[in-house]
Amino acid sequence: MERQDKDLAFMLQYENVAWYEKGKVRILDRRIYPSRVEFVVCENHHEVTKAITDMVTQSAGPYTAAAMGMALAAWECRDMSADLRREYLKTAADEIAHARPTTVNRMLLIVSACLNVAEAALQAGEDVSQAIVNHTVESNNLRYEKIGRMARYLVDMFPQNGRILTQCFGETIVGQMLKEARRRGNDLKIFCAETRPYFQGARLTASVAKDMGFDVTVITDNMPAFAIQHEKIDVFTSAADVVCQDGYIVNKVGTFQIAIVAKYFGIPYFASGSPDKGHPDVSTVKIEMRDPEFVLQAMGVRTAMKGVKGYYPSFDITPPELVSGVVTEIGIYSPYDLKRYYQDGHPGEY
Repeated sequence: MERQDKDLAFMLQYENVAWYEKGKVRILDRRIYPSRVEFVVCENHHEVTKAITDMVTQSAGPYTAAAMGMALAAWECRDMSADLRREYLKTAADEIAHARPTTVNRMLLIVSACLNVAEAALQAGEDVSQAIVNHTVESNNLRYEKIGRMARYLVDMFPQNGRILTQCFGETIVGQMLKEARRRGNDLKIFCAETRPYFQGARLTASVAKDMGFDVTVITDNMPAFAIQHEKIDVFTSAADVVCQDGYIVNKVGTFQIAIVAKYFGIPYFASGSPDKGHPDVSTVKIEMRDPEFVLQAMGVRTAMKGVKGYYPSFDITPPELVSGVVTEIGIYSPYDLKRYYQDGHPGEY
């Protein structure tokens, strides 16, 4: 299969997300990109776990990092007996999968697949690390291709030369959406909410859009209502960290409030992503609360007086009544009809 990262922006190339080679994993440090292009180099799987926890990579980046971390774990235990290697890899898989609480279910799918690949390689006497890397590239190809199909359905919802508001960094769907729009000659104008405190919208989404030749404007997180009203935004769209089967969308904090404003102004909100098998309803979601000190600074510069308290939920939950549709690789579903996705035998995204 042709690599599906072809013609996508720099930071969506597989080697620039996370990559295992010669006993190390290098991960593009998205906390500082694009101001600086630097990679965090991990010499064991514990450092990969910490990099994911510390937000070195974000959006879908942790899924590639997790798999490459498993390749590194396989290298670490290469001189052990086969049984000890199996145990070592199971322990590593559990640690990596739990790097961040809200996405544990998706991460478990990824590391479990790596364990299956490792078992087959062990039985065949093959290089386990390389087998996992090969599997990761193949899995990324399948995921990018599947999200490319999502992108076709999503771009169907955009008017020609439309104005599109995004939230946070949807990674693959952003790149594939723009690639599809370019293929159709749809000269979209992209508006990115900045997405504090890590500024993923300003630094990552805007960079991808710029890299791919689109007109892109960053707005601060308190401007969506004004921008929708005065810049004549046509569509609000985001990816999702969790798509619950009862239609609730878990995404970067701020998504809920933009969805409320979009509803008020009568513009659609489309979330992209397949429903999660591990989340039959919203009660299964655990919202990650991160270090509140991060909201008291901006890009390392403190903005609040000492002694002032911060509050930092990493995600929020948008109810189905605010969601116009959930864009999957086989079509757009009503948020109230997502259980049918699995009833119809579709596999899910990860």
